Amino acid sequence: MRKRDVLLAALALMALWQVVAVLIQLPIVPTPLVVAQVFVRELGRGLLEHFLASLWRVVSSMILAVLLAAPAGLAIGQSKMLSRVFSPIIYLLYPVPKVVLAPILLLVLGVGDFAKIALIFLILFFQIVVLVQDQAAALPPQLLYSLRSLGAGRRALFRFVYVPASLPAILTALRQSIGTAVAVLYVAELFATQHGLGYYIYYNGSTLLDYPAMYAGVVAMSLLGLGLYFGVDWLERRLCPWQLAE
Repeated sequence: MRKRDVLLAALALMALWQVVAVLIQLPIVPTPLVVAQVFVRELGRGLLEHFLASLWRVVSSMILAVLLAAPAGLAIGQSKMLSRVFSPIIYLLYPVPKVVLAPILLLVLGVGDFAKIALIFLILFFQIVVLVQDQAAALPPQLLYSLRSLGAGRRALFRFVYVPASLPAILTALRQSIGTAVAVLYVAELFATQHGLGYYIYYNGSTLLDYPAMYAGVVAMSLLGLGLYFGVDWLERRLCPWQLAE
């Protein structure tokens, strides 16, 4: 995706926003210029701290999900016995909307960051496990047999075959999950917290009725999602250069 295309799309959305704001003429839909001014002002009044709190929750849940889900997916994809045991459980739990677990996690894990990170982690975990498992199971047996015939052990196969083969699946799962994770982050930050973009948006929009500040929070959360998305793209270019050569 070229930067110019992204910039043009952003300008088109801004123009559409401006047209809608002019046509509606309601306080609940301020113009982009007003929101931009409030955004800059609010950065020094706590918006940046809310942004960093949300960034910490999402990034830590992503790292935790990769560290746990990728090895689990590789192990299940490599072993027929593990696949028979765990695949039915994974595919049974995978479609369940994890956001419905928010009240349970808050009761069990408390009202701190851990419950919010756990909620996002559950979404990312199942996405990564399913894709990595399928990727590991789809490796050609002839490739594995030929490497074993050359003396490659399980550790060498894991390092030089399974891990490189699963990296695209891991990054694809992260890319697909970012939008859902940010949406769930908003829901998670509505419960028992005063820090985070979800709380900031809800408080300014529903309590203070400060709609420009509310939109500033929405813009900040959009930038958070975009930053994570482009971050995963950057990782793919660095870690999977062969993907770009295809």
